[in-house]
Amino acid sequence: MVTDQLIDPGQLAAEFYARHPHAAVTTFVGFVRDFNETSQVEDLFLECYVEMASKVLTELGEAAASRFSLKAWNIVHRFGTLPVEDPIVFVATSADHRAEAFSACEFIMDVLKTDAPFWKRERFDDEVVWVTVKGSDKDRRLRWVNKDKAS
Repeated sequence: MVTDQLIDPGQLAAEFYARHPHAAVTTFVGFVRDFNETSQVEDLFLECYVEMASKVLTELGEAAASRFSLKAWNIVHRFGTLPVEDPIVFVATSADHRAEAFSACEFIMDVLKTDAPFWKRERFDDEVVWVTVKGSDKDRRLRWVNKDKAS
């Protein structure tokens, strides 16, 4: 799901646990940082084409479910102007075993960071800067491709 509304990770997690009480459940929440490499961040603006972003997140969840034999998954991502410390993304995965639940959650975040159609702009010190994908995020994404080739 893609939304411009504030998300409550605790409520999302509680609802997921209640609906999917499988053997292993993992959750991840990403928040707006108050810093970047050079400055204090005042807020973050996320732009997206909602229909496309929703489609990509659904396909990503389905890919994770297939790859890691998930029982259930949920991805919620915000867009719009977000103040520091607001939650940006919530991911939950449920599987029969913890390794699959953890790996699926990590896979979703690694792919989401590089492939999902969200564009980020940070505001700080009266400047705005569009954020580019970091090399480390690309490397984390590539390791999933390399795992596919090794199989």
